[in-house]
Amino acid sequence: MTQSYNNPNLLEETDLGTFIAQATTTDKWQVLSYNAPILPIHAALLRTGKVFFFCGSGNDPSRLNTPYDSVVWDVNKGTFTRQKAPLNSNNQPIDLFCAGHSFRPDGRLVVAGGTLRYDPFYGSPSGLLFDPITEKWVKIPPMNNGRWYPTVLTLGSGRIFVISGADKDGNVNKQPEIYSALFPNGWNAFPTTRSYPEYANLFLLNSGKIFYSGAQMGGNFGAAPTILTLPGTFTEPIAEQVVPGLQDPSFGNQATSVLLPPAQDQKVMIIGGGSGKNATNRVNIVDLKASNPTYVAAQPLNYARMHHNAVLLPDRTVFVCNGSKMNEDLTQSMLPAEIYNPATKTWTVVAKQNVPRVYHSVALLLPDGRVATAGGNPRRTINELRLEIYSPAYMSRSRPIIQSAPQALKYGQQFTIQTPQAGNIKWVSLIRPMATTHSCDTEQRLVDVPINSRNATSLNVTLRANRNIAVPGWYMLFISDNNGTPSVATWTQVS
Repeated sequence: MTQSYNNPNLLEETDLGTFIAQATTTDKWQVLSYNAPILPIHAALLRTGKVFFFCGSGNDPSRLNTPYDSVVWDVNKGTFTRQKAPLNSNNQPIDLFCAGHSFRPDGRLVVAGGTLRYDPFYGSPSGLLFDPITEKWVKIPPMNNGRWYPTVLTLGSGRIFVISGADKDGNVNKQPEIYSALFPNGWNAFPTTRSYPEYANLFLLNSGKIFYSGAQMGGNFGAAPTILTLPGTFTEPIAEQVVPGLQDPSFGNQATSVLLPPAQDQKVMIIGGGSGKNATNRVNIVDLKASNPTYVAAQPLNYARMHHNAVLLPDRTVFVCNGSKMNEDLTQSMLPAEIYNPATKTWTVVAKQNVPRVYHSVALLLPDGRVATAGGNPRRTINELRLEIYSPAYMSRSRPIIQSAPQALKYGQQFTIQTPQAGNIKWVSLIRPMATTHSCDTEQRLVDVPINSRNATSLNVTLRANRNIAVPGWYMLFISDNNGTPSVATWTQVS
């Protein structure tokens, strides 16, 4: 029988070992001929299609408050442009090492926090925007307190929610806050909560509530997976509902988690992670539409991993790369990548990457459907600057083409996509660009756009009206054919 990489019905009927062999001969990794000019600890895909890297002092105390530039990478041209961070009140560059970030609806990246000092680490209260068009930093009002290793999440309102991190005195910041340009001081804080871990993996749910998955950086402070309900005013506390069932909850350190595609299904997967020096291959999934959501075990990874990255691909699978089975140990790096197919609930080992990447590594989806990987910092001043790109198997197939689609969409809008493959299109998807660091990304989500009707050259589709499913902002619009093969994306702004 002819093998098909993407057809779940064929997968159920064929030998998995044969499928793995086929998959690894049709996908590939490529180490680029040039290096990144800085250690890419933080990475974000801009709405221009370029990739933004920054690292502040880059885990090097001798660089604290020195002009260690951020860069914008034009992947197609193979070039970098440099930007210097704004200055603080002492006329020194603001150190953005270990800040948090997410996108505003206009496509500018909000960057909150950073480093005031090393060993012990104190958090900066700094607030910044990065503009993808001018490629320049813009200062916004500072937060109410410092944050080092915070989590930043864009809400359905377009406001920016921030939680956790070490404050300006090195203590856990227990006071969540929200940024809006409409607030007189930029930031409004809630009453204090229990301690949430650093880089807590958060997901905005269709109800507007927020889910903490259990994946984080460092210790979890005893914080179980939790659904948070934001109050209507800033004088009320945030309500919390614990979600039970997570296996090996102590292995959340540098685990990663994703909102499984499509976002409408409201299922979150937690993948791998570490406890002490050792990693786990544990995978759990929770259905957050359930009246009493509980984590359940899923097929584990083929390789135990921590410091790894998970990327939603436009064929609606989950790609996992980077990481190691031992904390920050390159000799234990997991070079084979893996792909999870939600339709078959199985993991498949795919091609091996060439560059081992552990702590401070990143991976993100590009508009053409490839995955860029960068970074790695197993010890201070040991910086991995090589860049490597993964091409999934679908890159070698004949792909559908988007001839035209709207560059702006309103909630509930019905619209038309012109494509010569209209009769063979299975899915229309909006994918939010990633903004990732430390195995944590609150941005990426794949939103299904239902197909209403079609003719030989066009699709009529509707963007659903729920702002919490498709958070306002810029998205990559993909179409995928009946084999799951995706197009190259076009960009559109949802508002």
